Amino acid sequence: MKGLRILLVDDEPLMRLSMVDALETVGHEVAAAASGTEGLDAVRRQPFDLVITDLRLPGADGLTVLTATKEQSPHTEVVVITAHGSVETAVGAMKLGAFDYITKPFSMDELLLIVERAGRVVALRRENQDLKEVLEEKFSFGGILSANNQMRRVLDKIKLVAGTDSTTLILGESGTGKELVANAIHQNSARSQYPLIKVSCAALPETLLEAELFGHEKGAFTGAMKQRRGRFELAHRGTLFLDEIGEISPVIQVKLLRVLQERQFERVGGNDRIDVDVRLVCATQKDLRKEVAQGRFREDLFYRLNVVQIVIPPLRQRQEDIMVITEHVLTTCTRKMNKTVKGLSPVARELFLRYSFPGNVRELENMVERAVALGRDSEAIQPADLCGFQSCPYTGGLPQESCGFCSEGLTGQKREAQPMTSLAGAREQFEREYIVSVLGRVEGSRTTAAKVLGLSRKALWEKCKRYGIPSAKDESE
Repeated sequence: MKGLRILLVDDEPLMRLSMVDALETVGHEVAAAASGTEGLDAVRRQPFDLVITDLRLPGADGLTVLTATKEQSPHTEVVVITAHGSVETAVGAMKLGAFDYITKPFSMDELLLIVERAGRVVALRRENQDLKEVLEEKFSFGGILSANNQMRRVLDKIKLVAGTDSTTLILGESGTGKELVANAIHQNSARSQYPLIKVSCAALPETLLEAELFGHEKGAFTGAMKQRRGRFELAHRGTLFLDEIGEISPVIQVKLLRVLQERQFERVGGNDRIDVDVRLVCATQKDLRKEVAQGRFREDLFYRLNVVQIVIPPLRQRQEDIMVITEHVLTTCTRKMNKTVKGLSPVARELFLRYSFPGNVRELENMVERAVALGRDSEAIQPADLCGFQSCPYTGGLPQESCGFCSEGLTGQKREAQPMTSLAGAREQFEREYIVSVLGRVEGSRTTAAKVLGLSRKALWEKCKRYGIPSAKDESE
């Protein structure tokens, strides 16, 4: 165990010297104070891993040292030394956050044992902090997790643009985390102390969206009973995030362009011009260049929005991120549901790594949450937990379109629509696929597969021959 930085506060010179010698002998770095006042000065000057303080001290008592230490550094552990008759006071110190207490007279071995226990707590906290910092440095920025090189370059770009006031356009498929990118830009900008206001442009019709963005005066329209500030005003000096910007109507496009050019606007039904200082971040899953070419989006507005462009790759293009995100979501969900789940089973992990996730990170999060909800406590997550349908062909049953795994399977490719055929032909097609699925799950054992299918080994052999299924192994042969 790495040595601790310890502050020892005791007014008895011989006792203080003995404890310093004992602690330094086992590798700790020790600073000593002869009074409570000196102890308070020491904890204010520098951080310590552990403070050992007598309760009875000149200048300031041990409880004062304890309280000041916890205020200055909540993670610093405190051990109090008390006389035999002051145990109740020591118990009070524990309620104030002391790690432990030791009663005089005591041996140095007793003291070192308590210090060793405190050291284990400190070491665990250090390890957790180190892991958190490594994770933040290697895999995360602003709540966005990634181990993929392409996505890491995107995160580097986000860090750079966050320090500017440039209008930013975020492009990506649904579920890739465009809102998380907007959060990261705002939180790491000079505007972070001011509001981040969000508007989903696709969720509101034109008339409501105009009033939502720019506000309205009393009586501006039916139902406008009082003046209301819009999102631009609410975001003053902060950031305004317009999600699905590609959905706004031509009328709103004109008004938005004017705000970007003049940094002024009027409320709906009003004549007064309102100055606004807002950093604009927009997102869309549409190809705005194509929208411009087809006349659905103003070219001048596109160039105003496209000052800095950030493109988020879909999850299927960054497979390294699948398990990084999965582990994070598993931890979050198990804590929220108060369950203990032993990660993904090998088969479930293989399904995750081969699946294309057309719904991207949002789909992954939903699948993991469902798996934790359906999975058995203290067991690994199985494919059936991920699917949510016990009848899924990849988890033991029938329907073809129950979930993503059902429709895409292990290949990660969408199944093509089956050609129309007779009912007998459809049954044969399903029977062949299901036999192949079962044989794969029992590692090719024909004996085991026959039991699962409710067939004799001979009947299974005949069906395999009929459907052209490659010969499977048989333990008895």
